[in-house]
Amino acid sequence: MLGFIGIGNMGSAILMGALKHHYLKPEEVCIYDIDQDKVNTFAMDSKTIPCTTIEELIDRCEMVMVAIKPNGIDDMILAQRERLKHKALLSIALGYDFERYNTLLDETTRHLFIMPNTPCLVGEGMSLLEASHSLSEDEFKFAKGLFESIGEVETLPSHLMGAGGAMSGCSPAYIYMLIEAMADGGVKHGLPRDLAYKLASQSVVGAGKMQLKTKLHPGILKDQVCSPGGSTILGVNALEDGNFRSTVIHAISESLKK
Repeated sequence: MLGFIGIGNMGSAILMGALKHHYLKPEEVCIYDIDQDKVNTFAMDSKTIPCTTIEELIDRCEMVMVAIKPNGIDDMILAQRERLKHKALLSIALGYDFERYNTLLDETTRHLFIMPNTPCLVGEGMSLLEASHSLSEDEFKFAKGLFESIGEVETLPSHLMGAGGAMSGCSPAYIYMLIEAMADGGVKHGLPRDLAYKLASQSVVGAGKMQLKTKLHPGILKDQVCSPGGSTILGVNALEDGNFRSTVIHAISESLKK
């Protein structure tokens, strides 16, 4: 039995994605959130098992997914440390890596730090698993399979989890801003809003898949679109005038400061 502590944006994206792709069965999942109305509604929609307390969830489950905000982790672990003995814990809380959990949990509690992103909901997530963990072989295989069922997975050494997470975890927000801005540009010149969003979003999806499948350097793919004296190179020039690349790099660097 797998239990989800927290069913906010990220927790619900993981759970609903895994249910949609049939990696998890509703009757094998317990859920708890401080918002009991959310729990009851989510349980009704997903057919998962609602719990009224964290204690009830932990007692019913062999493995627990911690999907609450980082500022609540210490207090939760302090209160539940005894109950979590001999359990397996998966955590998506930013900053709570293998070493940090080692200082909080009993030595019998096995644990793994994961950094997913919200596209897990639609089966296109990018999840990072920390190479340092204390799960059993079967537990790690299950956890990896869970996130593979809702997207791509990479295992990274601890010292790269921050940089990797800043890219995959934060970048969907940057991409949504790009989509919104591209659509605004289309609307400015007469395109209907819904069509502008579709054109922008599908262009992002297509460009990403093209790079993944061809494995060509992004600069080469960009050059293939830019005809001499054409419209695309004029747009690229405008982006360069606006420090597009530098701004994106700066955004990644800033997100690492948290």
